[in-house]
This record gives sequence, C-alpha cells and structure tokens, in this order.
Amino acid sequence: MDFNKLQQMDTEYIAGTYARFPVAMAEGKGALCRGIDGKEYIDFTSGIGVNSLGFCDDDWVSAVSKQAGTICHMSNLYYTLPDVKLAKKLCERTGCKKVFFANSGAEANEGIIKAARKYSADKYGEGRNEIITLVNSFHGRTITTLSATGQEVFHKNFAPFTEGFVHAAANDIDDLKAKVSDKICGILIEMIQGEGGVIPLQKAFVDAVASICAERDILLMVDEVQTGMGRTGTLLACEQFGLKPDLVSLAKGLGGGLPIGAVLLFDKCKNTFGYGDHGTTFGGNPIVCAGANVVLDKLTAPLLAEVRRKSKFIFDAVGKMPHVKSVSGLGLMIGVEFDTLAGKDVVNKCLDEGIIFLTAKAKLRMLPPLVITDEQIQKGLDILNDILTNWED
Repeated sequence: MDFNKLQQMDTEYIAGTYARFPVAMAEGKGALCRGIDGKEYIDFTSGIGVNSLGFCDDDWVSAVSKQAGTICHMSNLYYTLPDVKLAKKLCERTGCKKVFFANSGAEANEGIIKAARKYSADKYGEGRNEIITLVNSFHGRTITTLSATGQEVFHKNFAPFTEGFVHAAANDIDDLKAKVSDKICGILIEMIQGEGGVIPLQKAFVDAVASICAERDILLMVDEVQTGMGRTGTLLACEQFGLKPDLVSLAKGLGGGLPIGAVLLFDKCKNTFGYGDHGTTFGGNPIVCAGANVVLDKLTAPLLAEVRRKSKFIFDAVGKMPHVKSVSGLGLMIGVEFDTLAGKDVVNKCLDEGIIFLTAKAKLRMLPPLVITDEQIQKGLDILNDILTNWED
C-alpha cells in the first residue's frame, strides 16, 4: 500500500487525536528504521522513550516470541512466572518491597495516587487525601492524571476533574511550603519535567520536598514513567538526587516496545493494597513481562555508563551549534532550546534528511534508544548542525 492510501485510511478510520508526521514506518532494528517507501531514518525518539533497546532487539524478540507460544495471557487470579520474576528483579534493583503491574504510565500514576490515599486513610482516617503536584508537570491523560497534571492546556474541555490536587510552582520552596496542609497525603514530582520542556528539578528543591515529606509523614511520590529504566543514566533518575521515595511509577522503557506500567511500593506502602483494593485485567501479562525481563537484564552498569558518556557527547556537541540557546535534561533525555527557531520546524527539516526527533513545547527533544551507536549519534548531529548552520526562513 502506498503512503497516500494509508494516510487516507488513517484519516477516515482513526480518531484524529495525533498530529502525525508524514511518514509511515515499516521496520526497524536498533536505532535505524525504514519507511514503507524504503527510506532509512536514524531514530532519536525510541517511540517517546519506549524502545529502550531500540527496534527489535534479538533477545527481546526471542523472549516475547517464546512466551507468545507458551502462554499468552492468564487472569491475575492465577499465578504466572514472568511477572513474578520481573517484580523480584525490580525490588532487588530499586529497593522497593512490592510491585503492582499496570498497562501504561497513566495507569501506573493512577496506582500511586490510589496507594497514597489508601495509606493515609488507613493511618489517619478521612480528610487527609490531597496530593501536591507541580506547575508544568505531566502525569497522564486519564481524568485523574489530567487533574494531577499542572498544565492548563491539557485541562481544556474535560472538566469536571477528580478533586484533591494542589499545584505548587516547581523549584519554588516557599510556594511548596505554603501549599502543605494537614490535608496533604503525598507530593508527586517528576525529576525532569519531560512534556513540560525537558526541565530538571533543582537539587535544593528536591531536598526540601524530601525533608517536608519525612517531617510530616507525607508520601514522596516520583513519576518515573519517562525518566526511569536507564533513560537518564541510572536505573531511576531519583537515584541521582539521592532520594528514597515511597512510591514510584514506571512505564515506557520498561516494556521495550510493549505496553506495561508498574507501581513500585517501598517500605511504608508495601502492604497498602489488599485484596480487592486495586486490579487490572492485562497487568502483568506474561508476554509483556517476558520482554520487560530482557530489558531489565540488559540495563547493566556498563550500559548505564555508556548512556552517561553518550549524553555528555551530545550535550557538548549540540551546545556549540548555531541557533542553540540552551541544552537541558539528563542522560539521553535531552531538550534543545533555540533562539528564534521553533523546535517543530527544526524537527520537520531533520525528518526530511532522515533523522527523527521529537518536540517538547518549543524545544527539540531527544529520547534515542539507549543502544544508539556513536556513529549514528554523530551522523544525526552532523545533519542537525548542517540544518542549523544553513537555516533559511
């Protein structure tokens, strides 16, 4: 099928919620993919942080294929092996005590919100159920996670929202302290505001959040949907801030290309969920967990060190390019701010030259697979530099 026919069918039958780029991908391997017209692209997006091992890692494909031919799904009312193995590994690698598996980042964030409110209800009774989130945050597109999200642009037309969220200004300790009351049961933060423009939180602010949480038995909740699973050069981004969270949400890179979310319950909350308190039909699906086990096994110390090395190379190179005003982020989660150029315009010109980037507000955003090679990085940056050097409106 040619692209025009495919696009016509998409317009006719798929809900128009996405501003798609005019390319249809047919296949991929590592950080390379190929469109249905045969054109090759270097991928600096990893499906918005999902393809952590790139397209179709051999071991991941083998594990998923084998599991699909063994047992594809079973109700959570029965035991299966892949999810138990994955939960054990996550506990051992992160220090959490128990795991609840969901299907997406939004569902994982719903899970930590429910866990925070249940913990507080069990211990303090009714009326202590509000959660502070940050202005410019993004926590998902369900009604409750939209309510948690601190960006009005996502709220338009979808009221009424779930009650019980208070928004404080990011990196403003005084505003945060002013929002803390006896009704607060949790503070939910992203270590880097990804959809908000790839903006890391300041260490002093994070330390203040941790202190307030410890002093008042408020749960420290970290949304690691995009930052987790090695994206920033450590398994969890909060490790680099010295945090010991009570609840963490994971998704995106955990599945390596298949949908999964995870609620990590640390010591305080390890027994918060009992029978019937929470559930999901597809959570812990054996095929998805078989792939996730491969992803976690491959996120070794040497690979994470490589993420940090590649990150420094990209930061140094991009920071010297024309029109670049700033470079932000951690690891291979990078935002590029331009002087007068719109990130989307730069992304479109790069796509024409066979390089795939993302946007985050007005910035160009990079989320390459963690296994992208030096040669692929260099080629992508050379093309970006050429476009910026020869930019004409």
